Amino acid sequence: MEKYIITGGKPLKGEVIISGAKNAAVALLPATVLAGDVCVLENVPDISDIRKEIEILRQMGAKVTRLSPSSLEIDTSTLNTTEVPLELGIKFRASYYFLGSLLSRFGDANVPMPGGCDLGARPIDQHLKAFTALGAAYELDYAMINVKTDNLQGAHIFFDTVSVGATINAMLAAVKAKGTTILENVAKEPHIVDVANFLNTMGADVRGAGTDVIKIRGVERMHGATYTVIPDQIEAGTFMVAAAATRGDILVKNVTPEHLEIITSKLRATGAVVEEFDEAVRVIGVSEYQNTNIKTRPHPGFPTDLQPVMGVLLCLAKGTSIVTESIWDSRFRYCDELNKMGANIQVESRVAVFEGVEKLQPAPVKATDLRAGAALVIAALCAEGQSEITEIQHVERGYVDIVKKIRALGGDIRKVVVPEGEVLKKAH
Repeated sequence: MEKYIITGGKPLKGEVIISGAKNAAVALLPATVLAGDVCVLENVPDISDIRKEIEILRQMGAKVTRLSPSSLEIDTSTLNTTEVPLELGIKFRASYYFLGSLLSRFGDANVPMPGGCDLGARPIDQHLKAFTALGAAYELDYAMINVKTDNLQGAHIFFDTVSVGATINAMLAAVKAKGTTILENVAKEPHIVDVANFLNTMGADVRGAGTDVIKIRGVERMHGATYTVIPDQIEAGTFMVAAAATRGDILVKNVTPEHLEIITSKLRATGAVVEEFDEAVRVIGVSEYQNTNIKTRPHPGFPTDLQPVMGVLLCLAKGTSIVTESIWDSRFRYCDELNKMGANIQVESRVAVFEGVEKLQPAPVKATDLRAGAALVIAALCAEGQSEITEIQHVERGYVDIVKKIRALGGDIRKVVVPEGEVLKKAH
């Protein structure tokens, strides 16, 4: 088992370069299946979810070559199966994107029920609704989802709920369907636009991504392409909050400031200083923060993935802040861990009430999911003294070189391996 040991109390200062967007990259790798050709993806984050997808592609017969730490060459012309390996597919949620791409190219897809962070009910009914509307049939068998069709036809699909995953899977499935597909009530996140742009670079005809309606005119064939993944708005937002919470000063580079407008707005509401540049933002912490309220919503609203990290700053803000989580049922599990560090948070269903405290205290805590883990890292960097964070595999699903980046900013963090015997001893 690995854990982080963090000695907090120092402001983070300096520059950090943001990696490629996890939420875009995990969809772009399965999308390369559609090319049946060689694709080169640049600015790909080297995180565990991406490494799992690379292994899935290789086990399915694709040739994947790492050209650099952040560039991949993927040749899917050699795929020899439409089945995603069970032991890999169940480990992370984004494996379900292989459903749309395999169905579109081969008319057949077998993918395990997806795993990932436990954030409550995360059904894929809207994905299956889209596949069915396009002319596919599906069945569930021994934890595998099988989707099959003889002929995909364009269709008019209205999603019952706004879903990033369903929007992307529907795009992947529809790009080679005969005729025109219209998707309504779609997600509008920046990574939706990124996937659409990549599909168009490979020869698809996708229009309207980033708006409420996406129109897709089916094409007969697609081809290889070279494409650069957008910067990760969630990683950028995490370091922006870290700068404010530790009362530091960080220049966050390689970002798209327009993608960060909502987090910039909320940071300014608390009193933090945010300066915007062409491809960077600078966040300067202040001695005292004001309370503010947050409600998570689909883009362009406040992203649920930044709710836990923003929660750390609200712990230190004067007065009462109210956070309403409208996306996931179990997003507030990190609050119990923050309370161990001296926070004062009361949770009732999907609403959390933060009463500001003067400072956080060091403590041993556990990352319950990816973004909860990031929040605990920030909290530990704020608390004077030594904290330990376990279950850090969650954090490394979404952040590239987080230890190295924090250390470069002056943070005292290290990753250590805990012998199995010591883990068992503590458990007893």
